Amino acid sequence: MDSCCATMRANTQQLKVGKGGLRNQGSGFWGESVRVGLKSRDLSAQLLKSSKFESGARKLKPGVAHSILTDINQDSVTFQSPLFETPKADPKNVASIILGGGAGTRLFPLTSQRAKPAVPIGGCYRLIDIPMSNCINSGIKKIFILTQFNSFSLNRHLARTYNFGDGMNFGDGFVEVLAATQTPGEAGKKWFQGTADAVRQFIWVFEDAKNKNVEHILILSGDHLYRMDYLDFVQKHIDTNADITVSCIPMDESRASDYGLMKIDQSGRIIQFAEKPKGPDLEAMQVDTSILGLSELEAMKSPYIASMGVYVFRTDVLLKLLRWSYPSCNDFGSEIIPSAVREHNVQAYLFNDYWEDIGTVKSFFDANLALTEQPPKFEFNDPKTPFYTSPRFLPPTKVEKCRGKLNCADYRCNSFPWLLLARM
Repeated sequence: MDSCCATMRANTQQLKVGKGGLRNQGSGFWGESVRVGLKSRDLSAQLLKSSKFESGARKLKPGVAHSILTDINQDSVTFQSPLFETPKADPKNVASIILGGGAGTRLFPLTSQRAKPAVPIGGCYRLIDIPMSNCINSGIKKIFILTQFNSFSLNRHLARTYNFGDGMNFGDGFVEVLAATQTPGEAGKKWFQGTADAVRQFIWVFEDAKNKNVEHILILSGDHLYRMDYLDFVQKHIDTNADITVSCIPMDESRASDYGLMKIDQSGRIIQFAEKPKGPDLEAMQVDTSILGLSELEAMKSPYIASMGVYVFRTDVLLKLLRWSYPSCNDFGSEIIPSAVREHNVQAYLFNDYWEDIGTVKSFFDANLALTEQPPKFEFNDPKTPFYTSPRFLPPTKVEKCRGKLNCADYRCNSFPWLLLARM
């Protein structure tokens, strides 16, 4: 009997081999009936090229093992699902933790009465809307927000925008605020000591029975401006069988010392990580960024690989690192990640799009004015991946005795004149 191969779904289906060829014996697994003579030595090519066959089979993927079982006695052929295929990222198995940030002294006076994620951006949005919307657009609907400093404005915005009643409905998902609080015991009397300590103090949440199906945990910052499909990020994490994956971007020398920098090998594995190095330590972190696909000119301009402060952990690895391996380490960037590089598979994920850390007044000002450029480097207006915020019913903006070019006016400018962004 001639052999053939095809890729099927998880279940299998027997096909009867008769005198007329190959016939469907089931109730509709194949879709339309398929008849192909097994005597043809080019059967596999016929199956792949046939347009009638596409409703019942997937295209063969390189690097994926497939199998076929033949039973000569019963004159039948059984197709089985692909073997060793990389599992797909399932948003139901992913939870995200958005960090509310520290005191935000570099953004003062914008943070005098509010947390960094509650600072307005692009007119009507808040910085917290960026990771929240990215999660929603990625299908990730299990969201935790850790808050501590000046959290009233942030908590109010979250309650008005991301709830199950008057706001948007997320089905079986949830948005939960985990506010810093004191608990029994000596350690429970301390506030959050850093990003890792904040997650550690609520580690019991992720050991709870309702979160037992969470296989991967995203750690996100609440003060960045970017658009990202987190499922692509998680898929890379799964494909490389990583314990931790760090999202990164090429960085120029002028700003490199403000970020965690890394060195990677040919496979994308991080072999060295340094948090905000200075002087000789900074120079030692220079790499040939053409390994990321940059041109020679781009690689010369950006000789560093910088961490975005966006991570994905396997849940069991995260719990082990925080509870047992490094119980006294309080920060992901400066302590947990550099230590984990030596013992775990820590991979880099190149993010090749616009990203800005809104950590200073200058970066806040520049990012807002960049929205007025034509064409802008970043746009909130994208129907496929919209950004959400709390609707407000305010009177229109009125501008008198001025001339503006490339401006972006928010409807709150009557109350907050600094929200009028313009290049004069």
